[in-house]
Amino acid sequence: MVKATTRGLSRRSFVMGTTAGLAAAALGGAASAQSVPMVNKITSGSTFRWIDSGDQKAVFYNKLFPQFAKERDISVVYDALPWKEIAQVVPLGVRNGTAHDVFALPQNVNPADAVAQGWVQPYDDFIPNIAEWKAGFPDGAFLPGINEFGGKTYGLPFTSNKRYGTHLLFNRAYMEAAGYDPETTPLNWTDFRDAARKITEAGQGRYYGFIIGGSQLGRWAQTVRNMGRMAGASAGGDSVIEADIDFRTGDFVFDSDQYVAAIELLIAMQADGSMFPGIMSMNAPQARAFMPQGAAGMILQGPWNIPGWEGNHPDFDFGVASGPVPDEGPVGKLTIGQGAAAPNTMWLFSGSQNGAIAGEIFHYLGTVQGQTDWANIVGAGDPPIFAEAIQRADMSGRAKAVLNMFNDQIRVGPNPVVGNGDLAKVIGAFQAPEINFARTVQGLVAGELKGVASEMKALKDRYNSALDAAFAAAKADGAAVDRSDLVFSNWNPDVDFGASDYS
Repeated sequence: MVKATTRGLSRRSFVMGTTAGLAAAALGGAASAQSVPMVNKITSGSTFRWIDSGDQKAVFYNKLFPQFAKERDISVVYDALPWKEIAQVVPLGVRNGTAHDVFALPQNVNPADAVAQGWVQPYDDFIPNIAEWKAGFPDGAFLPGINEFGGKTYGLPFTSNKRYGTHLLFNRAYMEAAGYDPETTPLNWTDFRDAARKITEAGQGRYYGFIIGGSQLGRWAQTVRNMGRMAGASAGGDSVIEADIDFRTGDFVFDSDQYVAAIELLIAMQADGSMFPGIMSMNAPQARAFMPQGAAGMILQGPWNIPGWEGNHPDFDFGVASGPVPDEGPVGKLTIGQGAAAPNTMWLFSGSQNGAIAGEIFHYLGTVQGQTDWANIVGAGDPPIFAEAIQRADMSGRAKAVLNMFNDQIRVGPNPVVGNGDLAKVIGAFQAPEINFARTVQGLVAGELKGVASEMKALKDRYNSALDAAFAAAKADGAAVDRSDLVFSNWNPDVDFGASDYS
């Protein structure tokens, strides 16, 4: 009997992020009734394997793959694993020639390296009229050095990167009692601290104002980065070498007034007693799981919480709103470096003999129907890359509201690799300092480090040294690169940076 199978879905992050209730809630979605269009000739009896990080994606694929397998008379094996395991399974499979047909790249693997080392193959030959198909995507979805190499198409960019993971999610009852309505008027930094203090005081030890997964280091970096950017620190990009660089100058902004002030705000909230106890030993899934239990009033995370809470905790009355905005002056835009979400971009294994199968699924996910089906189930957690699909999708009011907010608050910035493909070698050579951005923020909030301004200046110096070393290594490897490649004098953080702007 032909069937699609899935393993690895019982891990903590999946259970807390989605759980069976979400799958049940999604059964009524339009995607369950859709078939993948037949565009290729597929050999009956084939076994096709796909691996990614699961979470809400798994709910979609657990509906799609069994029907697809039945219609094509093939078997589909779907593995949803944590990123830590993907970092082990995918490279080992590539080395042994046993990798999944389609996989998500480990987060520490650069696409250019994956292509250069022969991990992946282009899928141009497996999607009919691929030029016309690609033209349906928004500008920036396909970029040289990102998912196009040598004129060929490699990575499938079917979800949007136009989102951020530190917007406000809050308990409406607690927030109303504190006297605030963030959905009508976003909290500024002073309001954010005050609301956390008032909620904590009202909780009297039963609940607290703010919670964060403090053991998950990236949460500290993202929180300070996004608060700093919205307060006016014009940092662009989202790769390891330029996430905290001002493209207009090429300088890191770690020691900017805005970054320093954001850290000082978190330290003040900790001193107020407004943070949930034990946050330093708590990861992000654990932190978000406390919210529906009423243990905390506010969390700065992302839209992936919305479908999970709506599906599993229908009685939890929560709101979604902008991350904290500055007390004075304009609210800065958040910058992303490309139009597709890198962790969700899917790649075709160079040793796969099932390109025709992958091509049908890829083709479907790049159509308005496929994008709408995706949006109906996955929702705002991993938004579709087609704007039309968002409008057509049967999403909750919260989900559509947060996606509209992202469109207002986020702009596409320069991607230095597009300007100079050799920068991929710099990315591959870059080694972040051992005491990196996230560890520095965590240490300052925990009280293990003292003096925010001096620590952030020292951090900037460490990153400059690391980046200089990466450029030197890339040059020694034959790359024609210079730190001036990180400077885009025509960049305006308030508008999207288009393909024509690179010239």
